Amino acid sequence: MVVEAEVVSVPVLDVQYFAAKGNSPTAAAVHEIEDVVTVLPSPRRISQVRISDSVSADQLDIISSKKISDAEAIESAVLQFVPSIRSGSFADMGPRRCMEDEHIRIDDLSVQLGSVFKFPKPSAFYGVFDGHGGPEAAAYIRKNAMRIFFEDANFPQTSEVDNIFLEEVENSLRKAFHLADLALADDCSVNTCSGTTALTAFVFGRLLMVANAGDCRAVLCRKGEAIDMSQDHRPIYPSERRRVEELGGYIDDGYLNGVLSVSRALGDWDMKLPRGSPSPLIAEPEFRKLVLTEEDEFLIIGCDGIWDVMSSQHAVSLVRHGLQRHDDPDQCARDLVMEAFRRNTFDNLTVIIVCFSSTDYQEPSPPTPRQRKQRCFSLSTEALCSLRNLLEGSANR
Repeated sequence: MVVEAEVVSVPVLDVQYFAAKGNSPTAAAVHEIEDVVTVLPSPRRISQVRISDSVSADQLDIISSKKISDAEAIESAVLQFVPSIRSGSFADMGPRRCMEDEHIRIDDLSVQLGSVFKFPKPSAFYGVFDGHGGPEAAAYIRKNAMRIFFEDANFPQTSEVDNIFLEEVENSLRKAFHLADLALADDCSVNTCSGTTALTAFVFGRLLMVANAGDCRAVLCRKGEAIDMSQDHRPIYPSERRRVEELGGYIDDGYLNGVLSVSRALGDWDMKLPRGSPSPLIAEPEFRKLVLTEEDEFLIIGCDGIWDVMSSQHAVSLVRHGLQRHDDPDQCARDLVMEAFRRNTFDNLTVIIVCFSSTDYQEPSPPTPRQRKQRCFSLSTEALCSLRNLLEGSANR
């Protein structure tokens, strides 16, 4: 089962911990204990504790001590985790006549942008741009990504992740998608019928933020479970269908205005003209974000050629098994593409695998021939009685 990513509310780096009711007299007297632990650079604090009036003073001391200890342990584990980022990628034209996909993979933004920009550490940037109507739009975004996303959009700069930074990042990325869309309209080298979906993923410290317009997909692996970090923007989905129809568009055989299989994209100005008028096809991104913990193993970012033929959970399981065998994200990306081929995908294929831990994945050693030969057998009570009677009968002869 695939679980959707929980949208982190403000304050973004809050972790809620709820105590389970126990069987002891003390726990039975407690109806509910709720601690809210703020995980920020500020000192630790327990902001709220609600305890039943029936709890005695002595019980309160015991419960408070235990709860504070538990909360501090949880907060300490989160604070101590720092992602150790490394990534791999693989792209293939597939059965198509030309390659319209582009991608960008930067494990360290500080090195890429130099001292001009200041970001929380570690900082990373990834993107997959799935073109259609020709390769021009996706190629333009890939070539100009660093300028569009960081310079033109006035990307916020700080060394700490807080609520203000989070809000500014969203505003900046929303502006960047809009600027990229307009740039495709203004550049004479890009055909007006060329467009591209865009999915970007950013890591700042423990914050993971995904911005998506189109049907590329980002999937997080948390202890082997797939968590979707984006929603596919297809015109057949109810929320997108309502928006499209409210703006005068229509859906024909699953295609927007009978032409496009996505409802959000950059470019495609032959469908958006006249410029500035409301359009069923928009470049507005949707955001999902969360705080990474040591349970978060890796992120898969892939074009729709992958997701057309396999589920998020299948992709996560395949990559996780590969990392357990060889710990090579590049090889995992290639294996994922080969699996899509095996399942008869009909599109270009691009995959990025972003690992958040430097832990070496090792499979258990296979049993030795001697261990494989050692087997244990058990006999039922009836069989034991039969065997005993047989032995006793042989002895009396």
